[in-house]
Amino acid sequence: MAGTDDVEIYRVAGIDEAGPGDLTFVANRKYISRIKTTRASAIILGEDIPPVSIPSIRTSDPYLAFARALEQFFAPVVPEQGIHPAAIIAENVTMGSHPSIGAYAVIGKGCKLGAGVTIYPHVVLYPDVCVGDGSVLHSQVTVREGCILGSRVILQNGVVIGSDGFGFAPTKEGSFYKICQTGRVVIEDDVEIGANSAIDRAAVGDTIIRRGSKLDNLVQIGHGARVGEDCVLAAQVGLAGSTHLGNRVWVGGQVGFAGHLEVGDKAVITAQSGTSHDVPPGAVISGSPAFENSAWLRSTAAFAKLPQLVRKVRELEKEIQQLKSSLKMEHSK
Repeated sequence: MAGTDDVEIYRVAGIDEAGPGDLTFVANRKYISRIKTTRASAIILGEDIPPVSIPSIRTSDPYLAFARALEQFFAPVVPEQGIHPAAIIAENVTMGSHPSIGAYAVIGKGCKLGAGVTIYPHVVLYPDVCVGDGSVLHSQVTVREGCILGSRVILQNGVVIGSDGFGFAPTKEGSFYKICQTGRVVIEDDVEIGANSAIDRAAVGDTIIRRGSKLDNLVQIGHGARVGEDCVLAAQVGLAGSTHLGNRVWVGGQVGFAGHLEVGDKAVITAQSGTSHDVPPGAVISGSPAFENSAWLRSTAAFAKLPQLVRKVRELEKEIQQLKSSLKMEHSK
């Protein structure tokens, strides 16, 4: 730590809220000016930030360092190990060591739970669900029949895994015939899914969330869709059926994908974009319909000027019309 070696830290806080005894951080250069006014006792900074007057820790990744510092000052709630007497466990359920099963959880017939699995109260596992080692399912989670969760999966409150996909065949009479959804949902290792998100099963085949991906609250993954490894999907993203995201794709909030699309590795789709076509690897797109980000930025800047441009065009049209009239009069003489 630069500046002093006898600073005592008791808490971690944001730069505006921090006070004496707090550790804070700056990861974005636009917040540099707030360093002068923070009351924090110490700060985590990037290596490119100018010298500061308060004790500082320099690192190439201040945001990650701050995340790790939080773990030193926060003790998460740890549920009691064992099976609560009010839990309902069906026959032929197998469990690994050190389970934690909360009150009124329902574990269906033939389920398989790995070691150290935590099932909070009011979770429902339909028959033949598999849950890998160290996974955590928070209250009100529902996992439908035959679905598979890998190791260290975290499902936040209200997540629904394996609900029926939106599949209906239109009839000649104008009604809709429900298509049986026989597929599974497969969630690989180290995936986290935010509250009240839904991952649908397909008529055939698997809907898959690959290793390490993180989904925010209120995300909808349609039947037969696939999300690659280490993807990040912000809140209210929706993937229509059979949309496939590559690895390390970043998706902003409220982005919608039409069905049967292919999105390449490391693509970025910014917030509120509507994606109706395939996206090449590494592309950054914006807008609805979405197109290349830099072109979209120029277009939105021009869009704000449309009223004055329209007014100018009308003035020019009027001048041209007057000029034509004058020329016509001159010609008639």
